[in-house]
Amino acid sequence: MNLSLFIARRYLISKKSHNAINIISAVSIGGICIGTMALIIVLSGFNGLSDLVKSLYNSFNADIRITHKQGKMFQLYDIEIQRLKKMKGVRFYTEVLEENALLKYNDQQCLASIRGVSDDYQKMSRFDTLVKEGNFILKSGPQNMAVIGKGISYLLNVGPGELLTPVSVYAPKRGISTSLNPEDGFNKQHIYVSGVFSINDDFDYKYALVPIDFARRVFDYTNEVSAIELGLNPGVDAELTKQQIGDMLGKKFVVKNKYEQNELLFKTLKSEKLWTFIILVFIMVVATFNVIGSLTMLIIEKKKDIGILWNMGADLGLIQKIFLIEGTLITLIGIFSGLLLGTLICLGQQQFSWVTFNESFVVSAYPVKMLAVDYIVVFAVVMFIGLLASWYPVKLFTRRYFAVFQTT
Repeated sequence: MNLSLFIARRYLISKKSHNAINIISAVSIGGICIGTMALIIVLSGFNGLSDLVKSLYNSFNADIRITHKQGKMFQLYDIEIQRLKKMKGVRFYTEVLEENALLKYNDQQCLASIRGVSDDYQKMSRFDTLVKEGNFILKSGPQNMAVIGKGISYLLNVGPGELLTPVSVYAPKRGISTSLNPEDGFNKQHIYVSGVFSINDDFDYKYALVPIDFARRVFDYTNEVSAIELGLNPGVDAELTKQQIGDMLGKKFVVKNKYEQNELLFKTLKSEKLWTFIILVFIMVVATFNVIGSLTMLIIEKKKDIGILWNMGADLGLIQKIFLIEGTLITLIGIFSGLLLGTLICLGQQQFSWVTFNESFVVSAYPVKMLAVDYIVVFAVVMFIGLLASWYPVKLFTRRYFAVFQTT
């Protein structure tokens, strides 16, 4: 066994003449352990929450979304539809028409974004997984049906199964400027609610999904759309497909992938995780001050041992290496115990759902996802901080004592 490692290990596990040194060493290990554990738990929690948010948004947003660069609507004949459908990797094609309208049910009313979608929308988005009440049905024979957000359902006090009284949808008629009767300036259509979905308040209080032909009647359109959404086959490079579609359509259209449709959201999630990690690292720096104190007191206690090693021919490098390894061992024990505890707690949350949400949330328990890259980063950062904390007292005090021995 390496001499410096052997001596450092003996110093770590042997009983010290002053009990305070044992206590400080234990506190040093405990501080690193708790800090490492906190980093793993928090980062894994952010991973789980990010995945949950992405899955919810991805259920609403398509792999590729095409909109017009100028204006909200565009004609279908502006795009080579058949060529777009036959592109390699394109699996689903959906036409979308989205406009604001007034919804009214009995004495309740609210504004909503009416999102008309074509037949492939459910298959493409798997939106039915977000429906918490009723079913995702947009057509029941000849009858048009709507799937509304939970917030709209609350504001209108309507839900699935209300088949006696339909929801009235009002939208201004295009081209009508003045009228003696205010009702003449609005299109009015009726629709029944088949399901209620829940994502978050931004969606739940905003959207109502309806068949696209119903939306066109409400808003006085024929074959116009506000967007075309595409679903891709699994494994297809979305970025490459996006570039190919952009080259085909030209500069008049804007083509976005899932990330670009919610770019601000995903950037916010990443920045929150980064800043939380930085804050916890600063806490870890404070915790490693105990390592400085532990090594300082140990060097002071082992002053006689340093003198004996000097007389036996040990140089300054060997002495410093012994105490640097001592600090490294303290750091490693704290890191591995922290990683183990953090992993066990995360696994426990996945298995037993210790931290839960209320019943109205989309999931029952806080999601947790452990990533290998987080373990690598945490290990590297904590190890660096621990080595830095060990280096300072070792360099300062061993050099001072060594200078004393050299003069005697």
